[in-house]
Amino acid sequence: MTNFLETGRLILRAFTAADVDHLLALDNDPEVTRFINGGRPTSREAIETRTLPRLLHDYPCWGTRGYWAAQEKITGTFLGWFEFRPLEERDPAVVELGYRLNQAAWGRGYATEGSLALIHKGFTDLDVERVTANTMAVNARSRRVMEKSGLFLVRNFTGDWPEAIEGSEHGEVEYQLTRAEWERSRCDCGCDHRPLTSS
Repeated sequence: MTNFLETGRLILRAFTAADVDHLLALDNDPEVTRFINGGRPTSREAIETRTLPRLLHDYPCWGTRGYWAAQEKITGTFLGWFEFRPLEERDPAVVELGYRLNQAAWGRGYATEGSLALIHKGFTDLDVERVTANTMAVNARSRRVMEKSGLFLVRNFTGDWPEAIEGSEHGEVEYQLTRAEWERSRCDCGCDHRPLTSS
């Protein structure tokens, strides 16, 4: 199993077919998917035929994946996943950051910790020029992670929702962080002083 990245408390590793049950549990918690599909359940077939193939996809510009299973380093417990994928298959300049963690991981700083580490890797190792992320405007928890990870609000917009869910009438928000902004946020010694353990 390939580890993509490690932080103080997390391992981000490649998904495998053995993760179907983890994904099924994650996507069938209505609180986890509240701002994604209104908390509707997801079938095993959907996980196997739609979700898992997306998570296993390799991006030619990196020769690696864009979605990573997150597990607790000490216990090996599956926590959810992080997205850090190029928006264009063959161009790493702009990537989308995302995360979906189970409720047991909420409020413990994992989303911020993983996001900060991915942003650092993107700007130092992967030729990324801009990180973007979006969520529903009413998703205060996710927006806070974006802000703590150094991203800035750039616009409010109305997405094309196949089916309206509670809160979608307020639209969506997009955040971003450019390489230049990230470099300005660092001190002369190269440290990033944003906390790695805040949520």
